[in-house]
Amino acid sequence: MRIKRLTLLSAFLICATAAFAQAHQSEAAVRALKEDPTRAGNNTNSYEFKEIHDTKPPKGYKPFYISHYGRHGSRSNWGGSSYENLIAALDTAKQLGILTPGGDSLLVAARKVLESYNGMDGRLTQKGVREHTAIAERMYKRYPAVFKGKKQVRAFGSTVQRCLISMNAFTTSLVRQNPNLYFYLDTGEKFMDYLDNERGWQQKSSVASRAAREALQGLPDDTLGVFPRLFTDVPRARTFIRSARSFTENVWNTAIIAEDFDVEDNLFRFLPFDAIYKRWAQSNVSLYTGHCNSVESGDDRVPMAKSCVEDIVAKADECIATGKYAADLRFGHDYPLMALVSYLGIEGVGERIPADQICDRWLGFWNIPMGSNLQIIFYRNKSNDVIVKFLYQEQETRLIGLEPFEGPYYKWETVKANLEGYKRN
Repeated sequence: MRIKRLTLLSAFLICATAAFAQAHQSEAAVRALKEDPTRAGNNTNSYEFKEIHDTKPPKGYKPFYISHYGRHGSRSNWGGSSYENLIAALDTAKQLGILTPGGDSLLVAARKVLESYNGMDGRLTQKGVREHTAIAERMYKRYPAVFKGKKQVRAFGSTVQRCLISMNAFTTSLVRQNPNLYFYLDTGEKFMDYLDNERGWQQKSSVASRAAREALQGLPDDTLGVFPRLFTDVPRARTFIRSARSFTENVWNTAIIAEDFDVEDNLFRFLPFDAIYKRWAQSNVSLYTGHCNSVESGDDRVPMAKSCVEDIVAKADECIATGKYAADLRFGHDYPLMALVSYLGIEGVGERIPADQICDRWLGFWNIPMGSNLQIIFYRNKSNDVIVKFLYQEQETRLIGLEPFEGPYYKWETVKANLEGYKRN
């Protein structure tokens, strides 16, 4: 029965999005990608900080506790063959004297990427360290009352290296602001139950994502348009580059990760916009259908975040009752965070969207870049009434379909009551 359901899902996604994709490009996505092409990698896009605005809390309420889930910072990608193959092709062209000045600059940048990658998949980069250092510093300065004095902070990290180094950067930044902070730090397989809740989903996710990618094949993709930008003699270049598509993929794979290694050169300038858009759209649809509140697969994926939600509630209620900890920090991954914000119904990222509307309504480069973070800020008054505010990417947001207490603030008990059986439609 499961196999039949997934087969039907694949067919539905293909039929539902093929006609849409052939003729349509999202205006919002086109505008954002042309403004900054490095966003095209979506979840490889480095963290983009936007100016903070805080709505004044209701009279008498003061912040006292923060619950947090953060994705690791900028990291290396998987597999260095793309960089190696690109370098080999460009180097051959240089030896033949047919490399354009642009091609030569791409060769230099690709060598920097390969050197920085250094054969290590999924490794946190120094940019990732800086991202978490800055997020933590802003959190402290934004809510100094939470961390004032000799406070304790708990932090739990995924067992994966990039998450642990992110946790280290974050907590080190906090203690730099207040040396009197005391940290309880931990990691281990038991915590992966809620920090990395995609386990058991990969096979089902791959079917949905593959179908979504296939449905976007109708988008134009000018792979041959890459060659004139890099080679002065295109026919000769084609004699040693057999596949224009594979070569374009190598340029793409190098471009999407370059900024995470602090390579500032815009490598997307060598790709025609149609090629950039198509690959962005494939990634965007794949991310959303695989791990968010999609019409097609959200009912299967989103409930897997329940263990993380339960951890958030349990730890928050403990701190409300005892005041023992100033904050609970969690350091994990992009897929679990997408499911978590969908489960909570975070506005702007957790909406329920059908496949043919994803690229118009959900933009991965803003919704799940490196360093993405959810912060739940808890306030209380002298009567010990507790309200909360949700921040996503450090921006105030609301919960879908739930009436706030005031502004972006919600009664904590109302939020908890809303979690069980909440249909995020």
